[in-house]
Amino acid sequence: MILEVKSKPKYNLQPIQQRVEVTFNYPVHFTNGIFDLDNPLLAQIIENDGEAKPKKIVFVVDGGLLEHRGDLLSKLRQYCDRNADILTLSAEAMIVPGGEAAKNNPQLLEDIHQLVENAGICRHSYIIAIGGGAVLDLVGYAAATAHRGIRLIRIPTTVLAQNDSAVGVKNGINAFGKKNFLGSFAPPYAVINDFDFLNSLDDRDWRAGIAEAVKVALIKDAEFFEFISNNAALLARRNIEVMQQVIYRCAQLHLQHIANSGDAFEMGSSRPLDFGHWAAHKLEQLTNYRLRHGEAVAIGIALDSTYSYLEGMLSHCEWQNILNTFKILGFELYIPELAQESNIEHPRCLFRGLNEFREHLGGELTLTLLQRIGEEIEVHAVKNSSYQQAITLLSNAKM
Repeated sequence: MILEVKSKPKYNLQPIQQRVEVTFNYPVHFTNGIFDLDNPLLAQIIENDGEAKPKKIVFVVDGGLLEHRGDLLSKLRQYCDRNADILTLSAEAMIVPGGEAAKNNPQLLEDIHQLVENAGICRHSYIIAIGGGAVLDLVGYAAATAHRGIRLIRIPTTVLAQNDSAVGVKNGINAFGKKNFLGSFAPPYAVINDFDFLNSLDDRDWRAGIAEAVKVALIKDAEFFEFISNNAALLARRNIEVMQQVIYRCAQLHLQHIANSGDAFEMGSSRPLDFGHWAAHKLEQLTNYRLRHGEAVAIGIALDSTYSYLEGMLSHCEWQNILNTFKILGFELYIPELAQESNIEHPRCLFRGLNEFREHLGGELTLTLLQRIGEEIEVHAVKNSSYQQAITLLSNAKM
């Protein structure tokens, strides 16, 4: 006997609404001599995870660092031997190229994944990345995607990484000719800023990192910008005490923004911490990464500040203060690539960076500009003619 079903099936069942709240906690430490045998900080961070010891660890090291710290690899082994009851070095340290080369070679991502596999690293193990911001971005992306997330400890070795990129939640590599096309939002387990590494920097890398401090001061803290401006000459002469204060305050402001912006993982179109970056990212590409990221950011900030001045948002005095501060710090604020090609259809036109910036964010174009020092304003459309005039002003200021 066959029963007849008279009622029609319901295809539109009520959706099940799910809400997941996740809290991330990670410390940013400041120290000197992190791998000195009498400095227990790294071992304590791992010991305090509350799990059975020893824990497996692997190191990925910026190759450029070894040119100045030839004894680093032996110090890593000695430190692990001293703290063998807490951590186990599960493989020899992997060396990767420093600078933007770290983010332009997808093979390096696969190599780190292979290291994880060969060393038997799991989610309760640690990858410890030591190097500049580009290396930390690469290793962070690898750590976030292996086993869907391995604990990452960042040890940044440049000013730019210590005050900006290493303290945030972003990781990524370049692809399709675009900055950070592939990446993840994944907070680190911990960050350790070791000021001793700054002594290894050349003048360009020392200076480049200050650009991000200027950026966050301009949009969030007028007093901090005044401090940088008043101490620009000391910073240019590599005064370590002033630099430590700059790094600490810059990192603090970045962390406050991430925690309190309401959009830590940038789901919206607003991204004030990328003030000056639409042009910076494009300039890095146009110069084949000859420019350091911080050098490009300084030019991008100068360009957006000049645009803000031309559009009547920023006073002449404040605009000049910004440019003069950069000049005292030693930055060049004009390069030929700014005006190399004016046709927006040309791949080497700077203004193609506006659309690439919008695509990266998603949604409508949202740029951060300045109303005054310490106070930002967001705009969703800009005048190319005013930006062309801004480029001319920067070119004239160079002469």
